[in-house]
Amino acid sequence: MKKHFEETFWFLRRPLQILIDFTILCVSFFFAYLLRFDFYLSEYYLENALNQLPFVVLVQFASLFLVGGYSILWRYVSLEDTKTFIKASLISASILIAFRLLLSPELFVRWQVPLSITLMDTIFAFSGLIAVRVLRKFLYELSEKQRFAVVARRPKPKKALLVGAGRVGSALVREVSGRFDAGISIKGFVDDDKSKKGSIISGVKVLGTTSDLAKLVEELNIELVIITIDDAQARQIRRILEICSQLSVKTRIVPSLNEIIQGRVSVSRIRDLQIEDLLGREPVQLDLQNLHEFLHKKVVLVTGAGGSIGSELARQIAKFSPSLLLLVERSEAALFHVDCAIRAEFPELNFKSLIADVGDELRMKQIFADYSPKIVVHAAAHKHVPLMEENVPEAIKNNVFATASLARIAGENAVETFVLISTDKAVNPVSIMGASKRLAEIVVQSLGEKFETRYVSVRFGNVLGTNGSVVPIFREQILRGGPVTVTDPEMKRYFMTVSEATQLVLQAGALGKGGEIFVLDMGEPIRILDLAEDMIRLSGLEPYEDIQIIFTGRRPGEKLFEELEVTGENLEKTKHPKIYIGKIKKYSLEEVNGLLMDLQRAVEKFDDSRIRFLINEFLPEARVEVLETESLSGF
Repeated sequence: MKKHFEETFWFLRRPLQILIDFTILCVSFFFAYLLRFDFYLSEYYLENALNQLPFVVLVQFASLFLVGGYSILWRYVSLEDTKTFIKASLISASILIAFRLLLSPELFVRWQVPLSITLMDTIFAFSGLIAVRVLRKFLYELSEKQRFAVVARRPKPKKALLVGAGRVGSALVREVSGRFDAGISIKGFVDDDKSKKGSIISGVKVLGTTSDLAKLVEELNIELVIITIDDAQARQIRRILEICSQLSVKTRIVPSLNEIIQGRVSVSRIRDLQIEDLLGREPVQLDLQNLHEFLHKKVVLVTGAGGSIGSELARQIAKFSPSLLLLVERSEAALFHVDCAIRAEFPELNFKSLIADVGDELRMKQIFADYSPKIVVHAAAHKHVPLMEENVPEAIKNNVFATASLARIAGENAVETFVLISTDKAVNPVSIMGASKRLAEIVVQSLGEKFETRYVSVRFGNVLGTNGSVVPIFREQILRGGPVTVTDPEMKRYFMTVSEATQLVLQAGALGKGGEIFVLDMGEPIRILDLAEDMIRLSGLEPYEDIQIIFTGRRPGEKLFEELEVTGENLEKTKHPKIYIGKIKKYSLEEVNGLLMDLQRAVEKFDDSRIRFLINEFLPEARVEVLETESLSGF
């Protein structure tokens, strides 16, 4: 009730503000009359002015209220807010002019203000309203500056240069200029558009181009360079980083224009450069309608939900309001962490956290019977190549048999779509991990012969920042002071961000009709050595000087270059520019079941060599090394 009362009687909340505005409107009206009649008002015109004043002021106040003029806090008034006052002035002037032209002069003389006075009064009145608000803002900022100036031991603002005199740079200047706790003092812009040199943008001068950075940093004692390029490209960021690393000046960046527009972050959220900034991955454009139809009001089950990929899949799915989201994970600690994160980020979401091993057939059957999921995204897997070389039966049990069991249960329970998360290591596999994921693709694909469920697989490369991936390993090594270990100076890998990977996985699942193996566009491969050097520089250090890089040699099952398509394979385009369908050989359900029976016997005997032999025999493209030399006769 109190809130409703205050919203209705808005003038009671700011009596001083209303009084000042009322004074400005009255003075402006009389000044317009005086100016119109050369500063002499006869008794007749003075009486007219006094009669018309209440009506004119009422119209002007009503116009201000109508456009939201009293929702603007004076101390935060900006150039953008002047549009509100211009709109109010046009409305009030239009009303007064209409009354002048349309009503009978004999009957409505009180409401008929001369046109010249209406125009002058409108200009004076609303200019005065804007001016008093700008003055209030100036006095507020002055008092804030004085207050912060006396705070004990307040750190001195860092002198900063902004690289990029565009929309992001201009927005940052405007936001920082009104805050004295921002910690930076902007000394100028640099921009490679030479036509901007000497221009003033939001009160800050463009001092030169990036080729002038070294000179400007020295002359102005710059401590911080902030990249404010609208949607900066990776090559631009890398070049600026290299210049700044030679100048021993800290480099930071503002969020991309895409992030700001979508409302995910504020322009003032200046952050350190991250390795993702140097990879040049473009924002993913999703078919939101397609995804909405795929996920909205559906029961969706995600396996491996406690992992990096699984937890991000859960976040992306939650945005489309499924009727129920099932998070399946066998690690209690990992599931607790993602449960807390989802609960905090999506308080209205209906979800269940289920501790379960996807290889436990009875438990998974119970989950499907209890909740009847319609979409299954299978992210649970053993993923680390060297570990799987040492634990071959476990790789097959988890990546092949558990996948086969889960996919079969999904078909038996009329699941609409089953999405398998696969890997580029499944292409011409040389490792147990890669081969096990290729077999999982084949198993899932073959079940389409038996069930109505749409079974699809999605292949992609390395994901930045996931558990056990190269980026967190390098970061930890740098924090320890090195050395950073790289297996081979020529080793290359495809990379994408976790949000990009999971979004495209869901989009592929929505596009799938059944039986496809989707291949994601991974861009250009990145040399691991370049990645290591970039991460060292991002830490403010120099490779080979502050942090050493050593080469340890390739580990078992590792390739120098990963592939995204098998030999002789053609990729078919889909409706999405970053998703392709691989034309890959299919196997019959009978062939697959025969292989699974042979593998089961070998796993039960923990016979690594037999498993490796069966893989190479079944997959003509596989080159998995058979480590033991014992005779294979009698198999």
